[in-house]
Amino acid sequence: MSLQQIAVIGAGTMGNGIAHVFAQSGFKVNLIDVNAAQLEKAVQTISKNLDRQVAKGTLTEQQKGATLANITTVTDLAAGVKTADLVVEAATENIDLKLKIFRQLDEAAPAAAILATNTSSISITRIAAATKRANKVIGMHFMNPVPVMKLVEIINGYATDKAVTDIIVSLSTQLGKVPCVVNDYPGFIANRILMPMINEAIYSLYEGVAGVEAIDTVMKLGMAHPMGPLQLADFIGLDVCYSILNVLYEGFGNPKYAPCPLLVNMVTAGYLGVKSGEGFYKYTQGSKDLVVSERFK
Repeated sequence: MSLQQIAVIGAGTMGNGIAHVFAQSGFKVNLIDVNAAQLEKAVQTISKNLDRQVAKGTLTEQQKGATLANITTVTDLAAGVKTADLVVEAATENIDLKLKIFRQLDEAAPAAAILATNTSSISITRIAAATKRANKVIGMHFMNPVPVMKLVEIINGYATDKAVTDIIVSLSTQLGKVPCVVNDYPGFIANRILMPMINEAIYSLYEGVAGVEAIDTVMKLGMAHPMGPLQLADFIGLDVCYSILNVLYEGFGNPKYAPCPLLVNMVTAGYLGVKSGEGFYKYTQGSKDLVVSERFK
């Protein structure tokens, strides 16, 4: 099966990044979102990211123009997917929303189209069960920032055909990514390992074992992590971390996955990290300085 026409659902951070890499690799992309302003913002973000590549000499102005020309913005889901060979859903990490979208995709997309989700933790099998083509539903979990990060975690649902997996593995390689195939259990691999580490770092802060800077410095200098776990949690979004930990906790029924009470309080109070301007660190627009939140000094 030759994939040529791609549809990406959701024009947020992940959606615009996914559209970027497909368009840069020569695919025609319909970027779909119900919010026209969000679509406009997404194209502006893609253009700025392409400008960075041009400035670094990894892309020409002509290639930038060709990439942007490959992207069409669409506000109507049915219209945007009617000729798609592959749909990649990158909407908010909410099970009810994703189930609704996949029911709509199943009705509107061509019968031969593969339906992929960029979910970081929600069961592929459960999403696939909302469609009449469970064998053509697969996880395609890109990492943030998508144009930079090489990994694509490919998740087989219980009913996913091997031929579909093989197509997505080949496609990921074509995008310049490194595909890793895993099976559909809570958290898959990336978040099953990452989130307990982040949660343990938050517990260490909560229990007074060490401060924010000390925890992150130990992991950066001692374990060669490019970013400490608390800074990474801020970058991911504390609400997203909380949601994934709940998926792990509910999926396995093991208390080791229970979100730390400090994380629960921060999310409840709206301190979500970079997206809200404050989490474990405080973020000021235009500043690259890493400043620990006053609450943890």
